[in-house]
Amino acid sequence: MSLTETRYTISEVEARTGLTQHTLRWYERIGLMPHVDRSHSGQRRFSDKDLHWLAFVGKLRATGMSVADMVRYAELVREGEHTVDQRRELLEQTRREVRARMTELSDALAVLDFKIDMYAKGTTAGKATRT
Repeated sequence: MSLTETRYTISEVEARTGLTQHTLRWYERIGLMPHVDRSHSGQRRFSDKDLHWLAFVGKLRATGMSVADMVRYAELVREGEHTVDQRRELLEQTRREVRARMTELSDALAVLDFKIDMYAKGTTAGKATRT
């Protein structure tokens, strides 16, 4: 760590990321956050690297990846380069799940678009089913 490297308090990280201090502490406790440095008085001091990691974790959360899988991924990262294949497989599995959900959502969107267009045109096809 360089002496000129920017460090952030937990309040600053909360403001930058939108994650609560409680969530940040929980992430650290469960092993989702790598070791967070502390000041001489014991205050957490987050680095830019920590902020980048939190942004990545946010993307993993957005995919619907389970907390357990995110923690597993973090553990693999900490274990080192020999875990690259396992990390890739975990991310590939998540990508497959995201693509499947995207297909489901695309199909649902098509149905919504059809119904909205139908109502906009004043037609009420499907009256009997009340849909």
